[in-house]
Amino acid sequence: MATFALIHGGGSSARDWHLVVAELRRRGHDAVAVDLPIEDESASLGDYADTVVRAVGDRGDLVVVAHSWGGFVGPLVCDRVQADLLVLVTAVIPVPGEPPTDWWANAGFHSPAMDDPIAVFLQDVPAEIAAEALTRGREHAEKALLEPWPLAAWPDVPTRFLLCRDDRFFTPEFMRELVRERLGITPDEIDGGHTPMLARPIELADRLESYL
Repeated sequence: MATFALIHGGGSSARDWHLVVAELRRRGHDAVAVDLPIEDESASLGDYADTVVRAVGDRGDLVVVAHSWGGFVGPLVCDRVQADLLVLVTAVIPVPGEPPTDWWANAGFHSPAMDDPIAVFLQDVPAEIAAEALTRGREHAEKALLEPWPLAAWPDVPTRFLLCRDDRFFTPEFMRELVRERLGITPDEIDGGHTPMLARPIELADRLESYL
């Protein structure tokens, strides 16, 4: 049995992972989804990581899974606890000293038009789940966005990257190149858009379990 620490993306919440949590627990694993303190004006990136560490507690056989903006936090968690694996799911890949606000330009990211968030982020999510997800959006306080990413190097933990072939936000063409450039690995791929935990929870759980 493994413990999966599930980290949500920017402006979102632990609720994004509820279907995957249920699926992993059905298979006999433990799963912990955490609300990052993104609305707290005083919270740093380190505080975000500490929130996850406290939620994990003394659980072992730990797999840290970070989605989208959560890629800023997942490696920090792995620097604080003994993790067996870090899985980035269509996530940002920071480098030492890089503030989150600078990542987009440094990585060469070109944002799509954002007037229809369902079309960009949730195009393959069932309509009722997508609508509910939009009601849970949260504002992101500036402190953690502006401070330099604090690690001096990537944590010494095996890392896998799972990109989404139909992602309209972090497109597969962009992510394949970035993963090779910043991590030096070839990403794994899954069908679907930017939020596979809501659109394809069973398939995503299959992938996570296959990494054990």
